[in-house]
Amino acid sequence: MYNKIILAGNLTRDIEVRYTQSGAAIGNTAIATSRKFKSQSGEQKEETLFVDITFFGRTAEIANQYLRKGSKVLVDGRLKLDQWTAQDGSKRSKHSVTVESLQMLGSKDEAAPMGGNGYSQQGGSSYDAPAQNNYSQPAPSAPAAAPQQPASNLPEIDINEDEIPF
Repeated sequence: MYNKIILAGNLTRDIEVRYTQSGAAIGNTAIATSRKFKSQSGEQKEETLFVDITFFGRTAEIANQYLRKGSKVLVDGRLKLDQWTAQDGSKRSKHSVTVESLQMLGSKDEAAPMGGNGYSQQGGSSYDAPAQNNYSQPAPSAPAAAPQQPASNLPEIDINEDEIPF
């Protein structure tokens, strides 16, 4: 069986971190996601979904350090069904997500020390490696007049900076 969920949205509250007796961090918050669609009558509508999410270990500590209410994130993890009995005796349940990987989507100003780098619980205690520079360094014996060429033949993209969403 396969249980994987990916959500992108904004945190609805600051992360609440607590520690187990063994010292492991557990962070709880929620994420709000939305979608826009047209109803059968042609009316433009927006639907918002709120999902509780839980971070564990170093991911919880990183999230607590760099994220706040309103922060844009992309998380992937496992969907979980929580069940309990309320004080009035009624049975309750809700779905939540146990986060396995976190990607911070906000601008550099919103998460200053980390920028947009991601953090994955599966990857141990290190951040995802930043993108490598695609330009090769000239060899010491290369003539000084030779222009530097990109290592790959990627086409240049003509795009207006106002069209970039971040």
